[in-house]
Amino acid sequence: MTTTLLITTYNWPKALEIVLMSVEKQTVLPDEIIIADDGSTEETSNLIKKWQTKLKTTIIHSWQEDIGFRLATSRNKAIAKSTGDYIIMIDGDLVLHPNFIKDHVSHCNKNQFVIGTRVLLKDDYSKQLLSKKNINFSVNNNYILANSKNLINNSFLSKICSYKTTSYKQVRGCNMACFKTDLIKVNGFNEDFIGWGREDTEIVVRLLNAKIIRKNVKFNANVLHIFHPESTRKMLITNELILKKTISEKLIRCQNGLDKYL
Repeated sequence: MTTTLLITTYNWPKALEIVLMSVEKQTVLPDEIIIADDGSTEETSNLIKKWQTKLKTTIIHSWQEDIGFRLATSRNKAIAKSTGDYIIMIDGDLVLHPNFIKDHVSHCNKNQFVIGTRVLLKDDYSKQLLSKKNINFSVNNNYILANSKNLINNSFLSKICSYKTTSYKQVRGCNMACFKTDLIKVNGFNEDFIGWGREDTEIVVRLLNAKIIRKNVKFNANVLHIFHPESTRKMLITNELILKKTISEKLIRCQNGLDKYL
């Protein structure tokens, strides 16, 4: 089985470099990395070029024009470029535990997608992290905003505490993995979503409708989330309506999705 690490980014090269530094320290590297870029400037492009020569793993820069928040479109274009059997999707503002890829692979099963956990870092410590580029996963509790228990990486505890569910609630799209064939089955992310909100939940609903089971992984595949201000919620009401339609009509495939790039 081959793996693709899909990293979303938009005009935050300092954070993206932290992600790539933590990828470099993985005990098991992904077979390829695709950076889904929602229209960043040349600074991000130059950073990616640097890491393309630095990392042993192939890095593909999937860029689209900046005409507003189009995360779903950016992800679909990246998925279409991927060659891995299993796609591990993260945001471009994370520090990955050294066993992150290894853990995701260990929890991978047919007819299943995985949602991982995160630790929320405080603002001051996040600024220090970006400045000093110290990506040690051992963080003092004083620097943690929420979810300190998610610092623990223990395979024995993970086997006991991870669980399967049919719920679409509390989705963490910043740390999610799925077989590419299953993403194709539901036609990827719904590009009707413009602006922040609910695109991750909506694809989870369609995966569940397709009888693909959700597994919540605990104490494995964990990440530190760098603090940043919340995105604008101005499109949330519209996006909630799209989600409600998917739930009420028990949709499996979206119309405006991945297939246009395949």
